[in-house]
Amino acid sequence: MNDQARALREQVKNSKRQPEEEITKKKETRAIAVMSGKGGVGKSNFSLNFSLTLQKKGYKVLLFDMDIGMANIDILLGVTQRFSILHLFERNLSLEEIVQEGPEGLSYIAGGSGLKDIFHFDEQKRNHFLSHLQRLSYQYDYIIFDMGAGITSESLQLILACNEIILISTCEPTAMTDAYSAMKFIHNHDQNIPFQLVVNRAVSPKHAINTALRLQSVTKQFLNRNLSHLGSLPDDKYVTLAVMEQSPFVLRFPNSHVSRAVREIAANYLHGRDTTAIKNTNTFIHKLRRLFG
Repeated sequence: MNDQARALREQVKNSKRQPEEEITKKKETRAIAVMSGKGGVGKSNFSLNFSLTLQKKGYKVLLFDMDIGMANIDILLGVTQRFSILHLFERNLSLEEIVQEGPEGLSYIAGGSGLKDIFHFDEQKRNHFLSHLQRLSYQYDYIIFDMGAGITSESLQLILACNEIILISTCEPTAMTDAYSAMKFIHNHDQNIPFQLVVNRAVSPKHAINTALRLQSVTKQFLNRNLSHLGSLPDDKYVTLAVMEQSPFVLRFPNSHVSRAVREIAANYLHGRDTTAIKNTNTFIHKLRRLFG
C-alpha cells in the first residue's frame, strides 16, 4: 500500500512538473534586431515583409515595433493600433492580450510612446515585463524587433540582447556611412554579435554588390570582422503602390521583383542558420535581464 501511495504521489508530482519541463526543453525564440544608421531606408517595410515571408514558410513570428515615436507597422498593415506596452501595467493585461494578429497569422506588437518607458521602469515592473516576455517567447520561433533609426542608450540594451542584427542600408553614401557608424557603435559594446547586411532600393544588382563590397571592406579593415551579405532589394514601384494601399508588398504583389527578392533573402537567412553552428542560441531573455539590471 505504501509503495502504491508513493508511486501515486510521484505520478502527480511529475504531472505538475511536466508543463514547466516541456517549456524549458522547447527551443527558445531567436531574437533579431533590424536596424539602420538613418531613417528613410525602408527598414520597417523590410521588417514587415521579411516577417511575413518567414511566417508563410511555416515559422511562428512575432514582429515587435520598437520605432519609438515613428512606429508605423500598423500603418503599413492598414490597421488601427489598439494596445501599447503600457496596457501591460495600466490595464493589467498580459503580453498575449497586447499581441495583435496580422495577415498570414503574423503576430505583432504595435509601437508607441509607451515602449520607451520600459527602460525606465523600476525593478519590479521590469521583472514583470521580462517574465511576460519570456513566457511569450516560447510560442515563437522568431521575435523580430524593428528598431528606430539611430541608437539610443535605451535601445542599445535591447539590441545587445538579440542573437543577431540585420543591418539595412541603401546605395547612397550617407546611408552607407550611417550604417557603418551604427555597426561600429554596436561593435564597441559587443564584438561577437553577428551582423548581416541587406541593401535596399538598389537601382541595379551591380550597385547592390558594390555597396555590399564597400561596407564589407571597411568593416574588415577597421573592425576586423566579417559582414555577411544576405541580399538586396530592388528599387521597385510596387513597394510604393503597396504602401499607398497599406498592404505588404509580398501579399499584394507576390510576383514582383521585390517580393521575389525578399523570399530569396529569407531563404539565404534560413540556409545560413541550417549550415552554420549557432552559439548561445538560448540567451536572449537572460542577456536582457542582465542588461536591464
